[in-house]
Amino acid sequence: MASPDRVSQRDHARVRVSLDGTGESNVGTGLPVLDHLLGLVARYGSLDLELQLAPKSGEAEVAAAGKALGEVLREPLAADDVRGHGSAVAAADDALAHIVLDASGRPLVVSNVDLSEARVGGLGTDLVASFLHELAEGGGLTLHVRLIDGNDPQHVLEAIFKALGVALAQAGRPRKRKE
Repeated sequence: MASPDRVSQRDHARVRVSLDGTGESNVGTGLPVLDHLLGLVARYGSLDLELQLAPKSGEAEVAAAGKALGEVLREPLAADDVRGHGSAVAAADDALAHIVLDASGRPLVVSNVDLSEARVGGLGTDLVASFLHELAEGGGLTLHVRLIDGNDPQHVLEAIFKALGVALAQAGRPRKRKE
């Protein structure tokens, strides 16, 4: 089943996603670490992702990226012919993270990850929590984020975003029905 590209343009953000892509990404948020993390989502989820933001403050860019991506994913993940849920565990060096997502229409993030004191690439990692909340809100997603192990903030974030990509890919897979 081919998934049509989904395009959204709002709040100075342009997003294009193809759920059955090849993992290609073209991300320009103005924050290199967020660009890298979203590239991991695309690569590990085999999603084609284009996301371009007009320059704003770091916090506003992170929120806009999460919201815009969630909004473009809302319809395809809630469609009757796709699973609408996914689960994945991914590693990045010392870090191991588990993501469970459900296109429930009830936005919620439940997480045991607290990196509020850490900074990665100039980005306060609590802004990543903001990204996940905005993604859930925009997409009507219930997200459970579990850090199983890991201390290095960069590795923790990479593991989370890798697992998010795989879980999104699972959620976008066609349902298999008995004929």
